[in-house]
Amino acid sequence: MQGVQTLKSNPDRLREVNRDVEELGAKVLHQWATLGPFDFVNVVEAPDAATIARVSIALGARGSAKLQTLTALDIEEFLGAVT
Repeated sequence: MQGVQTLKSNPDRLREVNRDVEELGAKVLHQWATLGPFDFVNVVEAPDAATIARVSIALGARGSAKLQTLTALDIEEFLGAVT
């Protein structure tokens, strides 16, 4: 994958992508390198779904990453929605 090759030759690229995420209006809260079907897991906070969609489209359009977005709700917010 092109992204892995870029990361091997330029490890700081990961931090540069995090800055790109912030410029798009979101913030990387946590980041882990993982073993398995995904190379990284990032917890990203955005003010709304439109912002995270913009981040996903911008990063996905580069062709160097495959992204999967999961929306997370605080437990109290979740319970308020289901009761």
